Amino acid sequence: MSLDNFQLTPFLAGELYKDSLVDLDINQSKPQSVKSENLMYLGDNNRQILLIVDEENAVFLTDEDLNFLIGVLNACSLTVGDIALVNIWKNSSINFNRLQDNFKPAYTIAFGINLEALGFPLSFPDYQVQQYNQQLFLSAPALSILATDKKEKVQLWNCLKKMFSL
Repeated sequence: MSLDNFQLTPFLAGELYKDSLVDLDINQSKPQSVKSENLMYLGDNNRQILLIVDEENAVFLTDEDLNFLIGVLNACSLTVGDIALVNIWKNSSINFNRLQDNFKPAYTIAFGINLEALGFPLSFPDYQVQQYNQQLFLSAPALSILATDKKEKVQLWNCLKKMFSL
């Protein structure tokens, strides 16, 4: 037998050269750790309520804004366990599809965020409860503004009553 006619089976070739051969016909996917980083969020998302904020100076919210948010949640008979609070400042490359895939929200409330910048498929003014794709969306000013302006708080409360049937 001559080495000129020597043939390796595909299995044997793969085993012998597994560290140096690449099959270009296979769609290779990136490892999960490279595909997407885990999103940092506060809460357990038990009621599939996604809250989005943009806070540069805190991991999630400042103490004052967090206290205000907890008060709002209590008024709606909700807890931090019912929500997922995402700070877009701390989560790079975040967008609408990624939020939908990770949290599957029934409700999305954005505080002080331009939803179009996140790739949301719709745009609407603050304090307009909008239904889309079997979900309810609400956009409102930043929590720091809401906490100090009574008129803004009243508008938020009216929307929350409508959203959560309070």
